Amino acid sequence: MNEESLSQLYLKDTAFQNLMQRRIFNVLLVASPYDAFMMEEDGRVEEQLYFEYVALNLSSPPRVTRVSRPSEAEELLATKNFDLIIMMPGVDLSETFEGAKNLKAINPDIPIVVLTPFSKEVSRRLSNEDFAGVDYVFSWLGNVDLLLAIIKLLEDKMNADNDINEVGVQMILLVEDSVRFYSSVLPTLYKFLLKQSLIFSTEALNEHEQMLRMRGRPKVMLARDYEEAVELYERYGKHMLGVISDVSFRLGGEKDSQAGLKLAAYLRGRDPYLPIIIESSEEENRKRVKEFGCQFIDKNSKKFPVDLGSAIMRDFGFGDFIIRDPETGEEILRIHDLKDLQHHIFDIPAKSLFYHASYNDISRWLYSRALFPIAEVIKGHRFKSIEEAPAVRQLFFDLIVKYRKMKNRGVVAIFRKDRFDHYSNFARIGQGSLGGKGRGLAFIDSIIKKNPVCDNFDGVTLTIPRTVVICTDIFDEFMESNNLYPIALSDRPDEEILKAFLSGRLPERLIEDFFALFEVVDKPLAIRSSSLLEDSHYQPFAGIYSTYMIPHVSDRYEMLAMLSDAIKGVYASVFYADSKAYMAATQNVIDQEKMAVIIQEVVGRRVGDYYFPSFSGVGRSLNYYPINDEVPEDGVVETAVGLGKYIVDGGLSLRFSPRHPDKVLQTSELSLALRDTQTRFYALDMREQMISDFKVDDGFNIARLRIQDVAKSGALRYMVSTYDPYDQMIRDCDEGDGRRVVTFANVLQHRVYPLAGLTDFMLSKGSEEMGRPVEIEFAGVIDVNDKSKGILYWLQIRPIVERKEIVDESILGLPDSSLLLRSNAALGHGTIENVSAIVYVKPQGFNSANNSLIAREIEKINRNFTERNEGYVLIGPGRWGSSDTALGIPVKWPHISSARLIVESSLSNYRIEPSQGTHFFQNLTSFGVGYFTINPSSNDGFYDVDYLDSLPAEYDSQFVRIVRFDTPLAIGINGRKGEGVVVRPGAGVQNDMTN
Repeated sequence: MNEESLSQLYLKDTAFQNLMQRRIFNVLLVASPYDAFMMEEDGRVEEQLYFEYVALNLSSPPRVTRVSRPSEAEELLATKNFDLIIMMPGVDLSETFEGAKNLKAINPDIPIVVLTPFSKEVSRRLSNEDFAGVDYVFSWLGNVDLLLAIIKLLEDKMNADNDINEVGVQMILLVEDSVRFYSSVLPTLYKFLLKQSLIFSTEALNEHEQMLRMRGRPKVMLARDYEEAVELYERYGKHMLGVISDVSFRLGGEKDSQAGLKLAAYLRGRDPYLPIIIESSEEENRKRVKEFGCQFIDKNSKKFPVDLGSAIMRDFGFGDFIIRDPETGEEILRIHDLKDLQHHIFDIPAKSLFYHASYNDISRWLYSRALFPIAEVIKGHRFKSIEEAPAVRQLFFDLIVKYRKMKNRGVVAIFRKDRFDHYSNFARIGQGSLGGKGRGLAFIDSIIKKNPVCDNFDGVTLTIPRTVVICTDIFDEFMESNNLYPIALSDRPDEEILKAFLSGRLPERLIEDFFALFEVVDKPLAIRSSSLLEDSHYQPFAGIYSTYMIPHVSDRYEMLAMLSDAIKGVYASVFYADSKAYMAATQNVIDQEKMAVIIQEVVGRRVGDYYFPSFSGVGRSLNYYPINDEVPEDGVVETAVGLGKYIVDGGLSLRFSPRHPDKVLQTSELSLALRDTQTRFYALDMREQMISDFKVDDGFNIARLRIQDVAKSGALRYMVSTYDPYDQMIRDCDEGDGRRVVTFANVLQHRVYPLAGLTDFMLSKGSEEMGRPVEIEFAGVIDVNDKSKGILYWLQIRPIVERKEIVDESILGLPDSSLLLRSNAALGHGTIENVSAIVYVKPQGFNSANNSLIAREIEKINRNFTERNEGYVLIGPGRWGSSDTALGIPVKWPHISSARLIVESSLSNYRIEPSQGTHFFQNLTSFGVGYFTINPSSNDGFYDVDYLDSLPAEYDSQFVRIVRFDTPLAIGINGRKGEGVVVRPGAGVQNDMTN
């Protein structure tokens, strides 16, 4: 079986939630008050059933309604629905059977069961009754186990066609015609099966999965004669786990003392490896049963239930899987669960593996545990000779790995230190919320699980990094146990708040969990915020809280100290001044915010003293800057070499449309490629001295490296090209003496790695599943070899809130003489209302050396607007939010959070390419903030700065000026067309857009 065949296992995962769809919820008990009292003894039968269900971890125990006579039952059935009718005969047995006949005629789909006390006299009278209206007769032996068995038997029968034939649930066939005996055996059998299923279900990844897994237990079907048994085998024989049969029952309408042996011969002819247990009260049948290769159990034995349980455990695949020497029968190895089988598959001797596989023992053991997809493949594999043993071991190992990976996908498992291993994908510690990012990651994992192509997308695996989420209840416990709220909610400096948090103690029970994590993850760890408000649909807090990265070191106590401090640092960032300002801007209350923390392996590989991914990026399913043949719905991606923090901080990244990867504006001309491409990138500094002390700045151990320096190592192959100064051209290779230019040409144009196809897949599937435009984050490792091209990690998904207000097209068509601003590259959509002030950086005498001073001034101005709950238009040169002061004014979002329209206007001597791919712009679009790019010197847009200069100023400094108007400005944006305007007051249009 090849890799492609293995990947198809994703399509066969068992949807346990679709099993047992037909259930018995309401039971009508027809019994005299005396009979009902005798049944219930000192408690209600409904309560007894409830406690029986709870003890076995079963859901939805039925409700029982009692009436005294069949005539009352008829009246009640006219007004209420029931799923099962149980009738207990009184003195007149015929009245019960006649009543059952009438009830069946009225309600043919409701199963009817007659429950009788056991005596020879009752048995004699029963033989004379007409059973036409009765599905089953049972002998009441005084314990509530029988009621549970009756309900489960009928539910199994109701769901058999779908669950057995469509899904592959296994079936145990019980062939018995003695009412007294099957009334005794069925409760024993079901109790055994349900307890075994409860044990196996603990292998599930969380409580919900555990409850659903119980639905996959083997079903029991009861046959009361030879023909019924054969009919059931013909219908469900492909999924039969085993048979339990009496010897004497009806065949051809007559009692046949050898019917069970004849049935065994028939079944052996159809399936020579089917386990068969024959029970008989006649000892002379033991020898003949053994000749058939079946198990014999003495019905008269006082320990019959124990014997039956042992036989089922041994022959039907329950309990441990015992590997035996086929020649001596000696036990060689004992396998407890699937993980154990994976670990020991190569330890099983070839002759034992051949023996057990030949008798379907391995698949039967897997079937009994409801591991249907893998059991089906193993059962279908033909192990022809012992020489194939090495290949079969590898096949079975690969199957188990593939299955375990599949089962871990799309499930938030409970973190258990004894189970977390290399195939664990997503787990949580604690019982609280996962937070915004945590929910987003879980959602991504579910998308990946539903799309098998992610396992091999043109040679690349699409996945999420191994992730553990510390839920919000741990945050609550940490805050309360260390009494941190007083300082956290104070106005103390960020450094003091961080110091107080670092001195706090996390719950000690986390230590062993963290040690288990270190055993599995041998990469650096990213500790990310995942707050309740973060990445929510209408209140994105992206980029507000801290993300720390720590290197992997061999000393686990040193790792523990670093991880603990990083978690505390993320917790502290909730209460930093910027976070509080952001809370105020969004009208949220700081003490309502709760923080989960994501611990995630950092994507990448080590190069010297540094660790970084081949590339990182963000993408949006709506592109408001389409060029050439692009349309907004094609989406847009920004990617860069190294850690994604570089893009978030406003660094130069490569922008492309995933559906038009051949057309990259930045590399379309030599001058643009040399000027507008990445020259530096971020990497994690792996030197241990770099992590000695945590700081408020979460990038304190992030190194800013030169592309040119690292490219020499070959680590940037396929992402960089080489500039040839002699021929004045860029060559798509990383060889030669010239400058290395980040073009991604080998990835986008030459398709060495399917980044364009993958990002298009993520954006289109993400939008489809979320039902709205989305923004994604990703990082990848390019590793081209014979087997694959590398891995792409899908890191985050969040919605872009698209404003759908109708734009007044008349104002978009106004001449420039009626406008203050016009942009042909506008981000946003709709109208922006109730804005009367413009804050603009003075173009005259502008010098980028003053950008840091300007940023601090604008932060103060913004604070005043925030306090007044007032918005404004912000205009300035270069990139707003760039951490590189040469490229723009280095404000953070909280410093401009009250701006309703932000304008980047280039100057003749200061032209910077506009940016789009940062968390900063996720906030812009989510809050409906407009974003204009204007280049008046090249007639791309219009900016009437002379008019603004002519107006009286509310505020005027060396760098910044504020102008206020008497009425709100008319601001309109058509994001699909990329057009936006701000109308000059008094230009002959209705300025108040609220009407």
